[in-house]
Amino acid sequence: MDGPATAEPAFDVQETGETDADALIAGFSEFGLAGLTAVDYLVQQLELTPAGRVTTPDLQTITPFDDGRPRHPVRLFAADGVDVAVLMSELFVPVAAARSFSDALLDWTAAADIGETVVVSGVQMPHAETDHRTYFVATDDYREARLADADVPPMASGFTDGVKASLLARGIDSPLRTCVYATPTHPQAPDAEAALRLVETVDDVYDLGVDTEPMKSFAADVEQHYQDLAARLEQAREEQQPEDRMYM
Repeated sequence: MDGPATAEPAFDVQETGETDADALIAGFSEFGLAGLTAVDYLVQQLELTPAGRVTTPDLQTITPFDDGRPRHPVRLFAADGVDVAVLMSELFVPVAAARSFSDALLDWTAAADIGETVVVSGVQMPHAETDHRTYFVATDDYREARLADADVPPMASGFTDGVKASLLARGIDSPLRTCVYATPTHPQAPDAEAALRLVETVDDVYDLGVDTEPMKSFAADVEQHYQDLAARLEQAREEQQPEDRMYM
């Protein structure tokens, strides 16, 4: 049985393969599951293979499975010749664990010589249909390197917390380039349209050549799994921490 979460949970990144990627794209269990759906789709379309996992003994966890086969909830993927690696986290990382999680992850990216860390995220916020696009919050060096010619507007103002905030903060005063791509999401999980917007943005910025046409059928295929995950995520939020927030 899982024990209670500690004030400073410890995380360990365990490599099972090598990567020569320039950037890490991360998606987490959060509102709408758009970011998680987006990175899941990237793994499939880019034919990435397992490259590692992130483990912790200190948080209540989940063990997802398909066809009776269990898997680790926080996994890394990469492939030779692909400029991005992917982190897929089906484990909800509470706000109290964000700094230690980010520290472990960024220690790994530094060792792997990955200079950019990006989070794709759905955001719970009041919005109109015209707001259905992707926005960015990024450090100046990331903006100069990746966004000078990209058709992605900045998020006007506000704040974020949790892992996104911790990663952005680390990038402000260091050579690490960090960015959050965020898009408004709806309560249904997964929000396929929001995930599609995130995939299209990453594909455009990194020129990955991703086929986005199968996105909606892909989301339908994993809908039940992600609905179950969303229910557990909501329970975890109520029991552990307030939900992650970002406002325009």
